[in-house]
Amino acid sequence: NWSVVDDWIESYKQDRDIALLDLINFFIQCSGCRGTVRIEMFRNMQNAEIIRKMTEEFDEDSGDYPLTMPGPQWKKFRSNFCEFIGVLIRQCQYSIIYDEYMMDTVISLLTGLSDSQVRAFRHTSTLAAMKLMTALVNVALNLSIHQDNTQRQYEAERNKMIGKRANERLELLLQKRKELQENQDEIENMMNSIFKGIFVHRYRDAIAEIRAVCIEEIGVWMKMYSDAFLNDSYLKYVGWTLHDRQGEVRLKCLKALQSLYTNRELFPKLELFTNRFKDRIVSMTLDKEYDVAVEAIRLVTLILHGSEEALSNEDCENVYHLVYSAHRPVAVAAGEFLHKNFHFWDLDPSIYYCINDIKTFNYFIAHFSLFLQVLTAKERKTQIDDRNKLTEHFIIALPMLLSKYSADAEKVANLLQIPQYFDLEIYSTGRMEKHLDALLKQIKFVVEKHVESDVLEACSKTYSILCSEEYTIQNRVDIAHSQLIDEFVDRFNHSVEDLLQEGEEADDDDIYNVLSTLKRLTSFHNAHDLTKWDLFSNCYRLLRTGIEHGAMPEQIVVQALQCSHYSILWQLVKITEGSPSKEDLLVLRKTVKSFLAVCQQCLSNVNTPVKEQAFMLLCDLLMIFSHQLMTGGREGLQPLVFNPDSGLQSELLSFVMDHVFIDQDDENQSMEGDEEDEANKIEALHKRRNLLAAFSKLIIYDIVDMHAAADIFKHYMKYYNDYGDIIKETLSKTRQIDKIQCAKTLILSLQQLFNELVQEQGPNLDRTSAHVSGIKELARRFALTFGLDQIKTREAVATLHKDGIEFAFKYQNQKGQEYPPPNLAFLEVLSEFSSKLLRQDKKTVHSYLEKFLTEQMMERREDVWLPLISYRNSLVTGGEDDRMSVNSGSSSSKASSVRNKKGRPPLHKKRVEDESLEGSWLNRNDTIQTPGALQTPQLTSTVLRENTRQMGEQIQEHESEHGSEQDFLHKYVPRCYAQMYCAEQETHAKQNSWDSSSSYTTCLWFYICSIYFGERKISCLVIP
Repeated sequence: NWSVVDDWIESYKQDRDIALLDLINFFIQCSGCRGTVRIEMFRNMQNAEIIRKMTEEFDEDSGDYPLTMPGPQWKKFRSNFCEFIGVLIRQCQYSIIYDEYMMDTVISLLTGLSDSQVRAFRHTSTLAAMKLMTALVNVALNLSIHQDNTQRQYEAERNKMIGKRANERLELLLQKRKELQENQDEIENMMNSIFKGIFVHRYRDAIAEIRAVCIEEIGVWMKMYSDAFLNDSYLKYVGWTLHDRQGEVRLKCLKALQSLYTNRELFPKLELFTNRFKDRIVSMTLDKEYDVAVEAIRLVTLILHGSEEALSNEDCENVYHLVYSAHRPVAVAAGEFLHKNFHFWDLDPSIYYCINDIKTFNYFIAHFSLFLQVLTAKERKTQIDDRNKLTEHFIIALPMLLSKYSADAEKVANLLQIPQYFDLEIYSTGRMEKHLDALLKQIKFVVEKHVESDVLEACSKTYSILCSEEYTIQNRVDIAHSQLIDEFVDRFNHSVEDLLQEGEEADDDDIYNVLSTLKRLTSFHNAHDLTKWDLFSNCYRLLRTGIEHGAMPEQIVVQALQCSHYSILWQLVKITEGSPSKEDLLVLRKTVKSFLAVCQQCLSNVNTPVKEQAFMLLCDLLMIFSHQLMTGGREGLQPLVFNPDSGLQSELLSFVMDHVFIDQDDENQSMEGDEEDEANKIEALHKRRNLLAAFSKLIIYDIVDMHAAADIFKHYMKYYNDYGDIIKETLSKTRQIDKIQCAKTLILSLQQLFNELVQEQGPNLDRTSAHVSGIKELARRFALTFGLDQIKTREAVATLHKDGIEFAFKYQNQKGQEYPPPNLAFLEVLSEFSSKLLRQDKKTVHSYLEKFLTEQMMERREDVWLPLISYRNSLVTGGEDDRMSVNSGSSSSKASSVRNKKGRPPLHKKRVEDESLEGSWLNRNDTIQTPGALQTPQLTSTVLRENTRQMGEQIQEHESEHGSEQDFLHKYVPRCYAQMYCAEQETHAKQNSWDSSSSYTTCLWFYICSIYFGERKISCLVIP
């Protein structure tokens, strides 16, 4: 939708009648009508006549139309249709919607269609109008925010002392406030037209779907812009529709109200509505439609949560008995209402032994922590007392429960979640230390019995909570924890020695002993500082042995990598929190360096889990130990900064190419397609997304060179469904870092794809093939990412064209100069970016292109030269001296004059002042600011004299500035054009047509004339 809207906006800028005709036909055809509005009908007929004509061409034999057709494709159509309208307004909100033509035409058409007797027209246009209104409400809200900000700035400036007050800023703020108010008035007029012309008639339409659309959208308006819409004038329509005869419409009313009652700040504005329609809402809890009844109960629950006085005892009692409803969703909703209104916790530990149903018990334990969260979030004394009672109960019961269900890993993991919600002071104040000892004993038993990661992590987290320094039980827990770690570290050290001594003769028991203890220690190392036990040394020995002999089991390698990683992080924490010596820094640096080397070697391991673990740890450590480490006044940590060399960067990139950008079918050839296999596929995709995200972060934070992103960007289209969001975000972040380098990376990715295609198909590419079309489509998507503000991306786009031109002419054809260069077809890809050039920049790029052309190339018209012809035409399109196009000359001038006669308001009238690039680019309105008072040059060509006179009238003369040529190039001429000038100057150095007395003046006039005239030969200029 974004690309479609951008294309439509470009079309509207060229000819608004043609563009609006396309939009009108879009609405007509989306209604299922096969008729087409022609340009003469649009210009000469009223909307009512056009609609009558389209009604005659409508296929009345079938009652179906796109919005009512079944199937996922039509559901997607509706979604895309609504999204398109929102995107259209969002993209036009700064200019086009204020031109008093586009919006008037669209609103008038939709109003007429919404009053049609044809249901398809009425339904489609109402949906479009409501979505249009929603988009306008969003624009109005933004304008309101800007108005408030501007007013505050104005008041702050006006309240300053007279000597410090900036009158110019006051005038600018006044002007901005006036402009915003004018825009706000225009938007309000549009919204008023839609509301009174469409909504007030269609919210009571005979068709339920149309009524539902209206109610759903008015709920959005009231939530989005409550200051303007959340009042009785609009709420009454929702209240009246609560009595609608169709359950679908009543359901939309309730959902709209739920979104309002969720925000407690809106309750004062809803007070009158609540009093007026409360009885109806409560009665809807008994609605014959179960879905409506459930949503009514939820709405009543929200009303109760916001204000307990809003509902009477009788109202509550009407909901209480619904907990016995045979329809389970109704009973559950009523139970939630009951839970909100009562304090029902008065439990005895024996309750847990009275639950004979294991499934029920499991469900209760799994959700008990959530119940506790709800209780502890409230600050009422009764619930604090309830929490204390629950803590006392579970302090006694939890050790017994752990003992009873110790063999069940899932139940144990759930039970160990409970202590994090305890009031741990009760162990001391209630003299319940013996129960603490019982709990610690059971946790130790669980750790020795289980190796599942969920259970071990739960045990580690429980120890961490119980060891909090704020509680008096900390010492007792810390001793138990240290004893446990001592036992496992001792066991680990002995088992490692046994394993390494046995070597290839090690049996399964030796491997299991190392793996089981290492899993436990790794889980605890995640949440606890175990560096004093020096686990890194033995882990590193295991890793080195595995690399040198290749016989280490993959699970041991994975766990050793993770444990070493935790050890390094805890060492870094100690250093950052203390005052480390230089020796401490060097020791840690040596440790990190050796571990990074091991991880790099593991990238070539035959086992995929090992490679993936090593890759993730490499990315994490390179991120942690990057230049970011020195921020926040930590310059002393500079010795710990690691910058990956080109070899490591290349290996990381190769890993991403080999393990991320792969076909999922290739990875899962053995899968049959059942639910379990689908879950495995989703899990595999999630893993690959994590790998790509980890590497992308290195690019975004300037740890890996940005040009590495070219290999990622080139997969944007092919893997859009899997990684499109990650790649798009990476592109956006890299552009924020360096626009020009990002543009170079984009063109590099396209060049890589082009080279790959040439290697596959040879130099004679089929320009109509799917592969070539795919590269062009990718280029078009890249072009759209530059946005509509051409000023901000001006130099980046020009640099992209410069690199693309140089690539196209990089090699000469071995058959001779009369044959096209091997990469010439790349110009067709490059032409996708021509629309992002300003008009004057197109002429400059065109001049640079012709530096590479010979007279023979300019005259060739065979098919193999079409990319060059197409690209040249794309550069001269829109210029005043369009001599390259076949249809140039008087016809284009005539077309331009016809468009001008329509009196179209300027699209950018409110942005002229802002459209200049700092210190180097010309204003969009074609006024030139030169660094000196220079005369208009004389021209030997008569073709351009009229343009010369126009330019002379536009030049603004300023006092002369003195400075070197290099200063001028840096200050006034963008980098890419300065490079083009230097290349051109070298080419014409021996020609007498240049006035070599002043290269300063030469450069200036080259820049001005290349922008304004686009002459193919700069030698036609005579420098005064």
